[in-house]
Amino acid sequence: MDLAIIRHTRLDIDSGRCYGQSEVALADSFDSELASLQSRLTAPHGSVYSSPAQRCSHLARQFTDSIETDERLLEYHFGDWEMMRWDDIDMAELNPWMQDFVHLSPPNGESMMQMFARVAEFMNQLRERDHQRCLIVTHAGVIRCIWAYLLNIPLAEIFKLDVGYGEVLRCKLATESASDVVYTHQTVI
Repeated sequence: MDLAIIRHTRLDIDSGRCYGQSEVALADSFDSELASLQSRLTAPHGSVYSSPAQRCSHLARQFTDSIETDERLLEYHFGDWEMMRWDDIDMAELNPWMQDFVHLSPPNGESMMQMFARVAEFMNQLRERDHQRCLIVTHAGVIRCIWAYLLNIPLAEIFKLDVGYGEVLRCKLATESASDVVYTHQTVI
């Protein structure tokens, strides 16, 4: 199955804020970013899956009226840190997490292992579907987990993968993981 995986467009939030699964408004640049995406994604998309977060589902609905939202495509859950400024998070909590975000979680949040497990479950179920083409609209953290899933990248290394707003990952998802092919990723805005 041919996949196009898109990170949502820019947001109206300052860059120093931890927003994870919180609802955040889209930036005023949405229409121009959408036009850029639509000009590059001209082929029929088949099935369209989206994170239920408004910043993703709104974008997904611009490609079709029929989207399937899936909670497993939600961004990383920062728990009590959601909507806090990174600089305001207690360093006694933040430092241990930064040293081992793979296994540790923010208070009332999730670890990267937990997030990866839900994304991998989604991808495994997607393999079983009979789609020729598929579009997924989601978040940077989920896209990093998909890269890790497809390429067997250790989770401790996934923040080295830069995923810009409106970036598109294209790949071929086979019924067997050993046959997956990653085509390309491109920044479109």
